[in-house]
Parts: sequence; C-alpha cells; structure tokens
Amino acid sequence: MTLPPAGPGTPPAAQAPPTGAGGAAPQSGGHVLPRRVHAGYALGSLVTGAFGTVPGLLLLPYLTDTLGVAAGVAALLVLLPKAWDVLVNPVAGRISDRTRSRWGARRPYLLLGGLALAALFAAIFAAPFGVGPAAGAYVALAFLATATAFAFFQVPYVAMPAELTDDYAERTRLMSWRIAVLAVAILVSGAVAPAVVTAGGDGVSGHRWMGLFVAALIVLGTLGAFLGTRGAPTGTVGESEPTLRAQLAVAARNRPFRALLVCFVIQSAGVATILAGVSYFADQVLRDPTTGPTVLFACFVGPALLVMPLWTRVGARVGKRSALVAASALLTAGAAGLVAAPVLPAVAVYLVVAVIGVGYAGQQVFALAMLPDCIAYDTARTGRRQAGVFTGLWTAGETLGLALGPGIYGLVLQLSGYVSSDTGTAAAQSDAARLGVLLGFTVLPALLVGPPLLLLRHYTLTRDDLRTVATGHHETGHHERNVTAA
Repeated sequence: MTLPPAGPGTPPAAQAPPTGAGGAAPQSGGHVLPRRVHAGYALGSLVTGAFGTVPGLLLLPYLTDTLGVAAGVAALLVLLPKAWDVLVNPVAGRISDRTRSRWGARRPYLLLGGLALAALFAAIFAAPFGVGPAAGAYVALAFLATATAFAFFQVPYVAMPAELTDDYAERTRLMSWRIAVLAVAILVSGAVAPAVVTAGGDGVSGHRWMGLFVAALIVLGTLGAFLGTRGAPTGTVGESEPTLRAQLAVAARNRPFRALLVCFVIQSAGVATILAGVSYFADQVLRDPTTGPTVLFACFVGPALLVMPLWTRVGARVGKRSALVAASALLTAGAAGLVAAPVLPAVAVYLVVAVIGVGYAGQQVFALAMLPDCIAYDTARTGRRQAGVFTGLWTAGETLGLALGPGIYGLVLQLSGYVSSDTGTAAAQSDAARLGVLLGFTVLPALLVGPPLLLLRHYTLTRDDLRTVATGHHETGHHERNVTAA
C-alpha cells in the first residue's frame, strides 16, 4: 500500500504506520476530508443520538407509568442490560480491529449493526405481554439484545475518526460535524418521540408507534453513515497486540486516555440523569406533561446547534482540555441553578435549560475530539494502531455512564416514595416524591459533572506532545532499521 504524502504538522509516525495482523491503520494522512465524508460520518450520530436519548428519556417512565413496574425494579431493568455492554464493547472493538473486508474494518458493522439495532429497538416497545411483571421482563431481554447490537455499531463508528485522518485539527472539525448532527438527532428523537407517544394514544399503543418512528430514524442514520463514508480512508489491517488482555494493558498505560475516560464516564452518568428526569420534571415540577418534555428538549438542544462553531473557535484558542473544563463548568452551574425551578417562571426555567444545553454541546465535542488524540498518542508511542480497543473501552464506559444515570434516578424516585402506574399516565405523587424528581434532575447531575474535572489534571496531551512523541518514535525506528542494515 502506498500512502499519499502527509502535510505539514502530521506526526511522522502517523504518516506511515506499520502493517501486519490486527487493528486498522489509516490509508491517508491528509489534512482535509471531503465535505461528503464529514456529512456521511456525521449521519451516524442519528443512530447514536436516537439510541442514547430515547431509552434514557422514555424507558424508565414507560416502565413505571405504563407497565406498572416499581421504580426501583425499573431502575435495575434499565441498568443491567446497558451494564452488559461494558463486557461486549471491548470485544466488539477487538473483532472490528481484526476484520478484513473490501469495505474496510469498520463499515460492515455500521450496516449490519445499525439495521439489527433498528429492528430490535422497535421490539422493545412492542409489549406482546401487555402490562405487569412479564412485560417488564420482556423489556429487559429486548433491551439487552438491542444494547448488544448497538455495541457492534457504536464501537466501529467511534473508532473511524482516528483512521479517517491523522490531523489534530481535522479531528476537531470532524467531531464538530458529528456533534452538530448528534444535536439534531437528540432534538428530533428526544422532542418528537414523546409527541409520537401522545399522538399514538399514549400507553402501550403510543409507545409502539414511537418505537417504529425511532427505528426508522436509526435506519436513516445507518444508511447515511455507510454510504457517506464509501471511498473514504477505511484503514487496512495493521499490527496490534496479540491478545485482548494485552491490548487492555496497553490502554491502561495510556495516562491521558485513563483520565479522560473516567471523567467522561462519570459525566455521562450526570447527563443521563437529566435525560431520565425530563418527563418526570415536566410532569411533577412544571405541571406540563403534554408539551413540557418537547419544549425542554428544544431548549436543551436548540442552542447547541447555534454555539457549535463558537465552541470550535474556543477549542482552537485555549486548547481542547481547557475548553472541556469551561463547557462542563457551564453545564454544572446550569444544572445546580435549576434547583430553583419550583419558584421560577416557566420562561426562566427554559432559559436555564438552554444554558445547560450550551455546556453539554461543548462537553461532548471536546471529549470526543480528545479521544482520537489519545489513540494517535498510543500509535505514535507503540507503532501499533488498535483504535477498536480504545473505542471499545470508551463506548463501554460511556454506555455504563448512560445506564447508571437512569438507574440512579430510578433509585432516587424509589427512595422518595414515587408511586408507579399502569394506566399510561403518572399517579398523584407526594411532596417527598416531587422533591426527589427535582433533586435528581438538578443537584445530582451537577455533582456528577463538576467534580470529575479534577481528573483532567492528569490529561496533558497537546498538539506539540503528539508531534514530539511521534517524532521520537519515527527517529527510533530509523535508528533500528540502520542498525539492522549494518
């Protein structure tokens, strides 16, 4: 394989990664990707956004207020299938690292995993057993299968940026496109899905229609990502550690990756508590169960679309880590301030939610832009590209965080005395239960997003660091080859 020449600033080790057996190595180190690839890759966020949003938003209230499952049991039913992904995701990463196909190492899984995910997602809300304990058990099993399919889409999808480009700034641009589409996906799925439930007659019937709507959105994102990245650098099979255990050990030795991963997992749990609490907050605090969830989502995601270019400029000016800290601090302050919602006018509540959305946009884009840098750092140090293992661990951690959010929120509801219902509408709640709804939506996410920022003091990776370690590896390789030749 012949590599095109790399532009200025491309790490030398990234210009010509070794090939052998194992993970994928990029075909091109070019700086600027075609707009078609930016857009095509970003469309995959319709899949990740829909699945990351709708179960966290609607599955817990579906179990407690439609199927009549107790809040504590419902929390476990939401948590356990997602926790399974902590085991599946690294395996999915290793499998995709070792895949050889004419479509590359990752794209086959985008198509197959995405289509399976769509069918299984619709099955979650099919309710073949009506309401009650059997219905809850069915949801847990269907959700487990769906989470497994999602792992085989998400892990290869998140691994692709490290192979599409080796340029530090281009990764941020690629992530900006992705997060912009992710914001649209969250807006469409999160705001429209509750409206589809209402239009479909609420209860079991409304949720069935909603499942079909989200499944169609997932199919659209799957086909868009698969076709849009056709002809883009997909990677060839490259050298990696021979066993999964050895690969995990390599990831554990990557200090910037460790710090970023733990921070992001905890923050993901905080974001997930916000998603899990939207319907409850709209019903019990805003007293607007019909339009409240849709308006909350519009205020949360709408500003994110507008500020994405601004966040990109901020990151270029102050660095990705500082920008991540600033965005997370904004998200934390907004969530904590929202505890005053019961005494604020509705318009003020929605404005605070918009501030949270601005912080969320930056928190997502910079964390995801820093991940490929960690992968490139490892490749430059070791000469081996194993993006699937890193992204498998990353998505496993993210999935765990997104599962913990609804689980913790459901536990808060249980402890505060929340009463479940099988009528399709929420039962009357006590003052203590309404307080639990409020604190779980405001103070709890603030505590989960803010303090983990202290972990980032161990993340010191910059553009210059990447260039330095890549140059050092490149020079060492030249020395070894000269000694061998002599």
